[in-house]
Amino acid sequence: MSDGLKLTSIPVGPLGIIAMSGCEDIAAKINEYLVEWRGERHIGLYNENDLNGYSNKDYRIEAHCPRFGTGEAKGLISQSVRGYDLFIIVDVFNHGVEYKMYGQKVPMSPDDHYQDLKRVISAAGGKARRISVIMPMLYEGRQHRRSARESLDCALCLQELANMGVDNIITFDAHDARVQNAVPLEGFENVQPTYQFLKALKKNIPDVQIDKDHLMIISPDEGGMNRCMYYSSVLEVNLGMFYKRRDYARIVNGRNPIVAHEFLGDSVEGKDLIIVDDMISSGDSALDIAEKLKAKGAGRIFIATSFGLFCEGLESFDKAYADGIIDRVFTTNLIYRTPELKQREWYVEVDMSKYIAYIIDNINHDMSISDLLNPVHRINKLLGKNFEE
Repeated sequence: MSDGLKLTSIPVGPLGIIAMSGCEDIAAKINEYLVEWRGERHIGLYNENDLNGYSNKDYRIEAHCPRFGTGEAKGLISQSVRGYDLFIIVDVFNHGVEYKMYGQKVPMSPDDHYQDLKRVISAAGGKARRISVIMPMLYEGRQHRRSARESLDCALCLQELANMGVDNIITFDAHDARVQNAVPLEGFENVQPTYQFLKALKKNIPDVQIDKDHLMIISPDEGGMNRCMYYSSVLEVNLGMFYKRRDYARIVNGRNPIVAHEFLGDSVEGKDLIIVDDMISSGDSALDIAEKLKAKGAGRIFIATSFGLFCEGLESFDKAYADGIIDRVFTTNLIYRTPELKQREWYVEVDMSKYIAYIIDNINHDMSISDLLNPVHRINKLLGKNFEE
């Protein structure tokens, strides 16, 4: 399998990939792509003596954060990383990883994962040539702006990583990408998985018709309009939007409760709909919207969201699927998915490992990733029925 990368520079340094706890599976897939691409490329481009270690059987570097009985931990890296171009992959929302504290099993919280990330960066001891952190869903990404006397956790996280020597932060579908203003002098890439979603849609729903007469994009709220406008523009289909009417007289679980979802847009009758959002937390909003759209005569309803958290379980989605409210839910493999979720008939996983491998390969060669961040030409090729398995 050819990578299609046109090289114009040598690597910044030897490539090293560190998978934090819970990221081993996606790191293994990324490593497979890089091993294959660089193995083929090495034969025609480089002499082993010129770039020693360019073609490796494994680019992963083992790192651990062993814990004491109190729950305290330390970061350990298994080999020298002097001069390496390190890419650290971390999923701060992986609650499937546990550790022992005072004899009890404790699921790792986002705070635990973030602290371990800092421990591994610290273990590198400033010896790496460059450190890039791939954090698909930003730590505290929803706590990005201040309202009254509140903390700005996401901004503090980015500044802390920058102060520790992190050069690049790569995230996906940030809740609000303007948080990068907290670190204006550091590399910050907000990657959208638009092409991968559309590819998965065409592969799993082969009879879907992508035109304005048969398909429509739905934004679940005002905050997601930019994301949905992109889908609408590249697919040349219409866009509808819901806005959330809230009760500002009450606060429930730290926020004003939603009273109702109101729809703005053209008729959805008989059309397939794609509800596009950055995450599913409880899923209540998405299912409420889907139910309202079905009542308006919508055809099949697909939910496409980068991060499927499903904080309150899967039962409500099971019921919505059984009742014919939703047809499929597409989420990426960028964060932890429970074994129960993977077994659901309505669930489709969107694999992002190849895309991340492209990004790592380009950045290691100090090459632009603009073409990767703007997939319009690939989407046009996909819509032109030139679909590759």
